[in-house]
Amino acid sequence: MTSLNDLRLLQYYLTAEYPCSYLERESARSEVAVPYHLVGPGNFGDLVHCGFRRSGIFVYRPNCRRCHACIAVRVDVAVFTPVRSQRRSWQRHCRLEAIAGKLQFEPEHFELYRRYQHARHPHGGMDSDSEEQYVKSLLQSEVDTSLYEFRENGKLLMISIIDEISDGLSSVYTFFDPDLQGASLGTYNILWQIDLCRKMGLPYLYLGYWIESSEKMAYKTNFRPIEGFLDGKWQVLP
Repeated sequence: MTSLNDLRLLQYYLTAEYPCSYLERESARSEVAVPYHLVGPGNFGDLVHCGFRRSGIFVYRPNCRRCHACIAVRVDVAVFTPVRSQRRSWQRHCRLEAIAGKLQFEPEHFELYRRYQHARHPHGGMDSDSEEQYVKSLLQSEVDTSLYEFRENGKLLMISIIDEISDGLSSVYTFFDPDLQGASLGTYNILWQIDLCRKMGLPYLYLGYWIESSEKMAYKTNFRPIEGFLDGKWQVLP
């Protein structure tokens, strides 16, 4: 007998090709799990274990014709040890207050998101997101999702959206104040999520995809040892 959590009830379709967001002159294609309403807390973790990721109600993984550069990665929190620069970042932001918020639209959050996209990812597409697009991609979820505000002296500096699965946390998206030069808020946030995994007794932090030749994704391999989903299994990346 099957249940609604059974992956065998799902089907997978390939999207049309679209310009790759990370590699110039490359086209991308995604494999999407459907029907969407059958992806929930019970089976979403099994999909993450197979290299899938979530954006809004869409759960997908890369399935490109010519390129196989995207590798799903995760941090084994039990063996991770921060390097000196990461310890400095942790200490620098020790006064940040993490506040669990509601997964709903807040004008203050959206303003921070727009400023972050314009400064960090200009002309990448997301810098022109409307409120509706922002809600659909980050605030719609059928799984166990949490939103955290990070404030210092009441000022909003960062937002992090995180999914919880049976063996870890999956980092959906983080955006922060781009005007704080050299603040290393992104580094601090990953360290914070690793610490949250430990407090919750969860062994892994899933960080989405990593591409070796993409400068935008290089930061992920700073959290060593890091595992990648290769040839159908998770293994430590060299």
